[in-house]
Amino acid sequence: MASPNSYDLAVKIWTERPAKAEAEVVVRRYFNLLRAGRIAEAEQLIDHYPVRHVLKSLWTGSVEASADEDEASGSLAADEWRQDLSWLGELDLADFHWGHTGSHVNVEITYHAQVIEVALGFWVRPTDAGWVVTGPATYW
Repeated sequence: MASPNSYDLAVKIWTERPAKAEAEVVVRRYFNLLRAGRIAEAEQLIDHYPVRHVLKSLWTGSVEASADEDEASGSLAADEWRQDLSWLGELDLADFHWGHTGSHVNVEITYHAQVIEVALGFWVRPTDAGWVVTGPATYW
């Protein structure tokens, strides 16, 4: 039996449109790898956009926003957030909001148990190979 931390690190392809719960499993795996700083592995799970914009948006919407609210906080400088990804461990997934067609989901993100302004958007799309999860896009 595979351990909870070992994932099949390939884009998941379904022959038919997956159920929402199946797509959510892929999104959770992606996010768990992201939180662990395993960026390259996370990128392998979905048909993805470049992760740099995702990380920057998550940083801006969580740690940087929190530092702005509490100026005494010791915040990482400029691009230091790229080298020290420990802050990702303080993020978590909140609610999944599916669109009416069932092909798009926005996922709320929390930082220190508070929902932040940034949400991640994923799509379930058909390709020549089958159905895949694509994304994420960042929404403010």
